[in-house]
Amino acid sequence: MSDNTTQDQQHEQEITFRQTLQVFARLVSYFGYFKARIFAKLGFMTFEHVLRILLLPWPLKIVVDHVILGEPIAADGSGFPSYMEPLMFFLSDKTAQEIMSWILVVGIMMVIFMGMTLNRGAGRKETGRYTGAAAGSLGAATAELAQGHDTATQTENAANAAGSEMGGILGILDFNVHMRLSQSMNHLLRSELAEHIKSLPMTTLDDQRIGDSVYRVIYDTTSASGIYQALTLGLYGGLLMVALTLYVMFTSFGSAPEVIVVGVLVGPLTFLFVIPFARLARDKSQASRLAGSETTSNIEEGMANVLAVQSLGGNKRESDRFAKASADSFRKFRAEALIKLLFGHAGSMAFLIGQIVFFLVIAGYVIDGTFTAGDYFVLFYYFFVLSAVFFSFGFLYTELQGFIAGLARVFRLLDLPSERFTDGINIPVIERGVEMRDVAMTYPDGRVALKNINFTAQLGEIVALVGPTGAGKTSLAYLIPSFLQASSGTVSIDGVDIKDIAVPSLRKQIAYVFQETQLFSDSIAENIRYGNNSASIAEVREAAKTAGADDFIMALPDGYETNLGTVTSKLSVGQKQRISIARGLLKKSKILILDEPTSALDPETEAYLVDALHKAATEKLVVIIAHRLSTITHADSIYFLEEGQILESGTHQELMARQDGRYRQYVDLQAGQN
Repeated sequence: MSDNTTQDQQHEQEITFRQTLQVFARLVSYFGYFKARIFAKLGFMTFEHVLRILLLPWPLKIVVDHVILGEPIAADGSGFPSYMEPLMFFLSDKTAQEIMSWILVVGIMMVIFMGMTLNRGAGRKETGRYTGAAAGSLGAATAELAQGHDTATQTENAANAAGSEMGGILGILDFNVHMRLSQSMNHLLRSELAEHIKSLPMTTLDDQRIGDSVYRVIYDTTSASGIYQALTLGLYGGLLMVALTLYVMFTSFGSAPEVIVVGVLVGPLTFLFVIPFARLARDKSQASRLAGSETTSNIEEGMANVLAVQSLGGNKRESDRFAKASADSFRKFRAEALIKLLFGHAGSMAFLIGQIVFFLVIAGYVIDGTFTAGDYFVLFYYFFVLSAVFFSFGFLYTELQGFIAGLARVFRLLDLPSERFTDGINIPVIERGVEMRDVAMTYPDGRVALKNINFTAQLGEIVALVGPTGAGKTSLAYLIPSFLQASSGTVSIDGVDIKDIAVPSLRKQIAYVFQETQLFSDSIAENIRYGNNSASIAEVREAAKTAGADDFIMALPDGYETNLGTVTSKLSVGQKQRISIARGLLKKSKILILDEPTSALDPETEAYLVDALHKAATEKLVVIIAHRLSTITHADSIYFLEEGQILESGTHQELMARQDGRYRQYVDLQAGQN
């Protein structure tokens, strides 16, 4: 790994509080796309929380005090909240058996519609929120894949995160709304990031590791749904539950303020225990993600260069390199897991201390008769609500640090400047050609690629760029479709500066055949018509014939329908190159640029292709980057480059007539090598 890469990763680990707030604000702007679903989810939550807090614990008091202990129910509903007075008046003249029957009827209806029952467990913690007896989990609508500690399964669950505090009919509806919301949000962010990566300038893409980009698209984007749940479900739901709980406790148990105070103090006690872990959690999560992306990059690089690895005997070296990255990833993950474990223990300690104090306080009031036995269970329910919510707030704050780390990586990549896809004018069909005047080009790292370039190429010509390796031939060709931008000087198409031309309008009329063959996992026919989707199969075959590819394609079992995803590795380099050339020929473009188009072709196929290019040049400008003289001797113009400058230009005969010319020396040297 380079020093620059290491420094960039160290910089990424440093997320300030201000940057954290900026990430929050930026994510909230995405919520606007899903307002209807968010309000629907919040509506379901509000309805469920109100019923759970205001109604759920009181049937337990009725059963304990008036069914088990047999105490009469006051007709005025004393001992119960005012909103329950109608129900208590209805039950006041009923026997214990009748009261129990009505409680069962109500319970069954709640199970059918909401999944709520009286025998919920003590509760369980979920990301950013709390469910259980204090918050309700039994019968709640939840679903997820089998999950381990690996990022892959956790990410799939995060991308499809959904749940409902309810069960029954309403729980299913709530769950469906939540799942569609999570999937849509993650799909939007993933698609936006993937599209942005494809729009980055080539100089940026050269510096961006593919494995790291994949990691951010697949794994880091799911932090959005985690933050959404933390902010809307965890924060809003928790605050609503606290408000409702305190309302009931003040109105029904205000005679014993100590009970309320103890319940509320669990909040600051929990934060006191867990806040020290917040910064650590964020830093460790960022480091874990960076280590994970490094492992992904190692896999990608090893697979992409597998032939070099095998041919140079580098298997052991690559295995050691991957093992080192993998071990570092596991080590960073263990550090993150340890912080979460310590946080959990700290929160549990605060919860346990609060529970002991609360038990001692409430037990005294039950013993002296201030509260009934049923009140004890109701109060303990509300204490669990407060404790669970405050604990979830502490967990939420710490867990958010990990989500922030992931989303910050996403936004950093999104903030890289893209090419000018929408700016500029749409040019008509190119009629004249390309002109460069006093052009220079310097890469971002300071390397000078081109200087003092003056270049003219017209439609109907074949123009060749020749010179030793590193002379700047490809850099010059990249200026024409605006893959690279000139640092100074002017590059124009039909007299229009390409800086003023919209990128899609420019590239629509330019076909570029790269030196490294770029083929897709699709049929050969679809690969050839990639730049011209409307082309008929007859046109596809004609282009393939011109490129010398038709014979070997027809010899394949499925011909032009052969899927390259299954046989690409079985095609020779020359065969792949011919398919790529056919694709460039088929595109309806006025400028065709070929980078070393004959490097992997046999002499017969090369001669056939050269003749085809001369035919194509009757209505196109053909620019060829080549070393082999047989490809370029019949070009209309040859530009010889060295060290980023055009030293000579002219036809082959004109350049060879110069006794001390650099082109002639280059040709003689190549002839001597042959």
